[in-house]
Amino acid sequence: MRRIAIITGGASGIGSAIGRALVVRGHEVVLADVQHEAAERVAEQLTAAGPGAARGVLLDVRDGDQVAELVRGVHAVHGRLDLMFNNAGVGAAGEPEELSLAYWDRLIDVNLRGVLHGCRAAYPLMKAQPHGGNIVNTASLAGLVPASGGTAPYAMTKFGVVGLSLALRAAGADFGVRVSVVCPGVVDTPILDTKGPSDLPVAPSAARLPTMRETLRRQGARLYPADRLAADVLRGIARHRAVLVS
Repeated sequence: MRRIAIITGGASGIGSAIGRALVVRGHEVVLADVQHEAAERVAEQLTAAGPGAARGVLLDVRDGDQVAELVRGVHAVHGRLDLMFNNAGVGAAGEPEELSLAYWDRLIDVNLRGVLHGCRAAYPLMKAQPHGGNIVNTASLAGLVPASGGTAPYAMTKFGVVGLSLALRAAGADFGVRVSVVCPGVVDTPILDTKGPSDLPVAPSAARLPTMRETLRRQGARLYPADRLAADVLRGIARHRAVLVS
């Protein structure tokens, strides 16, 4: 049976890789992203490759009403929602004392509240469905293992996503709502090329350093391909795993 999925942050990185993996398996995917045009381009490419289908929509996960409207709309059209991937996220670099409150707020709003908004919208609908559903939240290995001070806001939000996911998993267990949290290591995505949100000033310590991608390249590190992570995630969902570490 063709499954219906929503993926936030679906225009690139892990989100687009999961979308590609689902479409290859014949499922129908909504790629929701604040980068609307990029989401539409990726959706067109995935649909052309088939056998499933994808469409791109504009979504800012910081807006809870906007997230709820999308989830309700997809559910109304298809009569169900099988998979909700709360994947949208942003990174930041810099020592805690030099990052403005705007930085902390942005990461909380996108990485943590964005996941919460998706969970709040999808959970009651899935709970009412005869077949339940899957909620999959993207955290990070940084949400399981303490990170350096330079990634404190990011780690804080990812620890929160892990906690939310495990608590919601326990709450939904008796209703067929299966919740998983993805905690990957260093995945080859565009977030490695940034030093924080483009509309906020780069922290002084981050400005003096190369990007994470450049640092890892100099260290000879091997990045984990997003498509391999997507395959791991779908395999973990099929096995009803709580925490998916790659």
